[in-house]
Amino acid sequence: MFKKLIITLITTFTLTLNVNAGSDGNLLLKKNEPSEVKECFETLNRATFAFNQVLDGIIFKPVASAYRILPSPVKSGVSNSLDNLSNLVTVPNNILQGDFKMASVNTGRFLINSTVGIFGLIDVAQYLGLPEYEREDYGQSLAKLGVGPGCYVVLPILGPSTARDTIGSALNFLGGDPWYNVTVKNDTHHFSDIDYYSSKVTSGVDFRAKNYNSIESLKDNSIDFYASVKSLYLQDRQQKILNSKKIVDTQDNSDWEEIDNN
Repeated sequence: MFKKLIITLITTFTLTLNVNAGSDGNLLLKKNEPSEVKECFETLNRATFAFNQVLDGIIFKPVASAYRILPSPVKSGVSNSLDNLSNLVTVPNNILQGDFKMASVNTGRFLINSTVGIFGLIDVAQYLGLPEYEREDYGQSLAKLGVGPGCYVVLPILGPSTARDTIGSALNFLGGDPWYNVTVKNDTHHFSDIDYYSSKVTSGVDFRAKNYNSIESLKDNSIDFYASVKSLYLQDRQQKILNSKKIVDTQDNSDWEEIDNN
């Protein structure tokens, strides 16, 4: 049933994509400018956004508030562990994008931090001179292959996305995420479904906590909070696709898709 839902999503969103050949930096910049992303489902998007805000107020905001008071070493350990797990998606996308050097570096980071770093709780790799970790996902790889963003969409619980990035996220459930494969898809006798879904929920809480003040400030000072979140998300995705070091205003240097893209 779940696979059928994913396939249906892929088919639906493929119809809304703009596919153009080439991966020139200027072309990528133009295609991924927030003003170039179509708003095809605004009424549905705003309804979903409102639903997500209710969930945030009931669940994520209170939990994130409590999470913020934990000792810094605990929060750092959780973030490091989540980053380490996300390498399982980043490495294949390094390869898809032809960045074999970073693929080898991130493979090394994963092996070192998973062992010496105690399942990723400690980022030992950074002390060994390996470059700072940068996440990559299938949405970014599709963009590098020339796939346009298509329509802007807001997903229930998962939040802001585009047609292209939704398809990229769906690929995680079709074999693209080794962590999903060993926890949910296959019975490995070492991990279970709860391990995968716990990591996703924790990612959401960690992201909300890191951006707690920024999100609350944006909410309080925005005339249209929906439009502000949309603009912020699309700017952030544009920078990530271009591998820019620029940090979008009001946002921690994290990922708006941490819940579904690790």
